[in-house]
Amino acid sequence: MAQSSIEWTELTWNPVTGCTKISPGCKFCYAEVMSRRLKAMGVDKYVDGFQIRTHADALNVPFTWKKPKIVFVNSMSDLFHPEVPLEFIKAVFTVMNNTPQHIYQVLTKRSERLLDLSSQLTWSKNIWMGVSVESEEYTFRIDDLSKTAANTKFLSIEPLIAPVYTLDLAKIDWVIVGGESGHKARPIKKDWIQYIRSRCQDYAVAFFFKQWGKAKNNDNPNDPTIISDHPQHAKGGCEIDGKVYREMPKRAA
Repeated sequence: MAQSSIEWTELTWNPVTGCTKISPGCKFCYAEVMSRRLKAMGVDKYVDGFQIRTHADALNVPFTWKKPKIVFVNSMSDLFHPEVPLEFIKAVFTVMNNTPQHIYQVLTKRSERLLDLSSQLTWSKNIWMGVSVESEEYTFRIDDLSKTAANTKFLSIEPLIAPVYTLDLAKIDWVIVGGESGHKARPIKKDWIQYIRSRCQDYAVAFFFKQWGKAKNNDNPNDPTIISDHPQHAKGGCEIDGKVYREMPKRAA
């Protein structure tokens, strides 16, 4: 468990670590960079760097949290990676099923495997299932997610590196949008963000704009959230036309 600086969650929990790149959104994977740092620091969990590893000893961690938490599951991996055994995925779900006081946010790029396994998993209401969609080419992941039995479904359109116009949000509860950060970050454009926001409004779906990623991409150089000591600071700022959008699914209330 670790406190998280990710704006839409509280904690991260990593019963699985490591991953492999599957689509353009993975190009500058923060988890890969972080795993190298942790390996260099001698952290046992990352002795094998970014290779896929399951950690059975991490399964009991949620039972130790004394207060309800919002938890991003596998920020350093992908639970539905083909190298993660089905039995271990089921074990992770069993922990989530048995700790209903916590909200778990699970995010995958492997939507085909998610859909294939969905009927074999128990979808308690505290499990939010999401897919990453970085460009139009990967909107098929939305269709796969929509067909699962998850009670709360969300999209992480981050990093948004190209327009996304095929957005059927009929079965989606939440959309997160964000620009890429880092030295080689690819640009994000305001009209791409505005289109997604308008689609969320059409479907009455919660919209969460995480960040512009880099200040140079922000169309407002005077955005106060660019400043690091601002209470709503995000990389590159997070205002759109003077407003911060950090909506959460209604089911979180």
